[in-house]
Amino acid sequence: MAKQNSIIIFTGKLGNMIGYYRKGSYFLRSAPESVRQTAATRQAAQRFGIASRKGALIRSAFDSKLDVHGDGSHINRLNSVLIRAGGKSIQSVIGFQFNQHAGIERFFTVAPVLTPEGTFHIPAQALSTGKDTTSLEVKIIAARVSFGLQQVVNVASAIITIDTKQPFTGISFSVDVPGTGTLMVAVQARGMRHDGPSVNRKDMAADIVGVLEPQEVTYKAVVIHPPHAIADQPSAIFDARWDAVTTRNFIQRE
Repeated sequence: MAKQNSIIIFTGKLGNMIGYYRKGSYFLRSAPESVRQTAATRQAAQRFGIASRKGALIRSAFDSKLDVHGDGSHINRLNSVLIRAGGKSIQSVIGFQFNQHAGIERFFTVAPVLTPEGTFHIPAQALSTGKDTTSLEVKIIAARVSFGLQQVVNVASAIITIDTKQPFTGISFSVDVPGTGTLMVAVQARGMRHDGPSVNRKDMAADIVGVLEPQEVTYKAVVIHPPHAIADQPSAIFDARWDAVTTRNFIQRE
């Protein structure tokens, strides 16, 4: 390695040289002529690419509605969750915390539920809040995401304020936002004080609580085979008898 001593220093690739910073100094090294990838490294790169694209879609679906923003590590943490799932199912993101310092279990001792019919429900329970908390602000964000088309189809949100001095009897309502694709629901909770939301990072949470993937729909397609032509008459005079009707299954996916 060579140390950079010129007036102009750089990091990154420049021609066939790479500049980098280490322990207070800038150095140079030659760029490799070629990078050889094994089958395993190519597969790992593909998995990372798939996870990164899905993670970016999920973040874009919720970021504009969240008041509790990521803690700086949420991008890598979300990608890691998706990589471990192998790209096969998005269900792995249920329970993901945008704020790693607190999850919604900080406030709800009984977890919220998203039913298969698209109904969001927080059961009646004793809420867990700080001593200075006067109310709990809960924002429910529902997003319809098409991973096949690589787009956020629709996003809707609703805010409820819960008086922590009164018994909480539960809430339930539909979050089945219009559009096709995967339905994802996140819940944001913030402890509120007399002067506004708490600034304590442990008094704010935002988690993905439910995922409903598109249902597979099976259609029956009727295929009618044409009658056979009489072999000795090329003018295609057809036999009146028809082959048996057969059916095939077709699966419609997102």
